[in-house]
Amino acid sequence: MKLKDMIKLVYPPVWLIALLVPVCAVTLIYTFVGGYEEHPLAYLVYVLSFYTLTCIVMRCIKTVPKHYRTVKNAVYDNTLGNRFMTDMKFRTHVTLYGSLGFNFLYAAVNIVSGVINHTAWFHVLAFYYIILAVMRFLLLRFVNRTGIGNDLLKELHCSRLCGYFLLAINLFLSGAVLMILYQDKGYEYQGILIYVMAVYTFWLTAVAIKNLIKYKKLGSPVMSMTKIISMAAALVSMLSLETAMLSEFGGEMSNDDRWLMIALTGAGISVIIVAMSVYSIVKNSREIRQIAEKNDTVE
Repeated sequence: MKLKDMIKLVYPPVWLIALLVPVCAVTLIYTFVGGYEEHPLAYLVYVLSFYTLTCIVMRCIKTVPKHYRTVKNAVYDNTLGNRFMTDMKFRTHVTLYGSLGFNFLYAAVNIVSGVINHTAWFHVLAFYYIILAVMRFLLLRFVNRTGIGNDLLKELHCSRLCGYFLLAINLFLSGAVLMILYQDKGYEYQGILIYVMAVYTFWLTAVAIKNLIKYKKLGSPVMSMTKIISMAAALVSMLSLETAMLSEFGGEMSNDDRWLMIALTGAGISVIIVAMSVYSIVKNSREIRQIAEKNDTVE
């Protein structure tokens, strides 16, 4: 078979892919639920599912970039979309509204989960997200009242205040980690949801790291603090994902290994959050002092 013919095999008609997806989904569910993982026909199901996934990926590689360019051009041609993509201050202002809403949503979900499951662990996480929401509310109120880049001294004071909140938030994170270790608490995602949450969490963390570096170069304390808060939220999501992954796939791990893994992850996240908060407090305090000394010299 020629290479050209082999390539055609991974680009079947769209209707065939649409037919294979539900067939593979149903047969895989039947295989795993029924306990037929080692049955000879199961390997045929695995091969067919792998082929279908390959076809989907190849189709996406071929079509997604083209559609992405079309959508990107449409966004930049729109006045509001162009401003959102090119104006960092405006983008920070808009995303603060969205992130504030998501924080309240996460807090509400954890409160409801705590009531349903009769456990304080979800309430501890709820308080964590509530404090994140308070910090974002303070930043949003500052942006609405003063704006970004209009008063550096006020920006530094607002950012430093959030740094103190971020330092205090570590107490709730430590409490959540201790409850995971000694009360066997944590998240559980059923079925394919755990893979969806894994992709979302890794994407969230990668974006948070990228923005933390990118916005730090802009020299705005408020904009940098918004990304530090996003990083703190992403790290907690990573910890929650780890508990879910261990619950789903860590059946063969010993309790000691599981305890050690969670303890190391929790300690690492705690150190990172404390380091970010202390760095923010020290840096902002130093710049506030420098501005004060400069004003005294001028007077």
